[in-house]
Amino acid sequence: MMIQSMSLGPIQPVKLIEAKPIQEATPAQLTQSFGQYLQTAIDNVSNQEKNVHKLNDKYLIGEVDVTKVLIASEQAQLSLQLTSQVRNKVVEAYQEIMRMQI
Repeated sequence: MMIQSMSLGPIQPVKLIEAKPIQEATPAQLTQSFGQYLQTAIDNVSNQEKNVHKLNDKYLIGEVDVTKVLIASEQAQLSLQLTSQVRNKVVEAYQEIMRMQI
């Protein structure tokens, strides 16, 4: 294997992104937004699990390689673990708030 040299073209100027004014969100809007985020995450985990089942079925009839099944399975497991940890942190935060004295 031979290493080939690379040449870089001219440097293009970076386009600046204009900052939009930050709108103040109400607590209700933030809660709804976070709730939608969690629902999307749960839906994604569910879709990944369904995909693993489909790939497993295809593997059993010889249409898919075992590595694809293993990769999809590991991705679904990691997504589920991440979602569980986020839930755990939310529960811990709620419990901490409830322990606060006014």
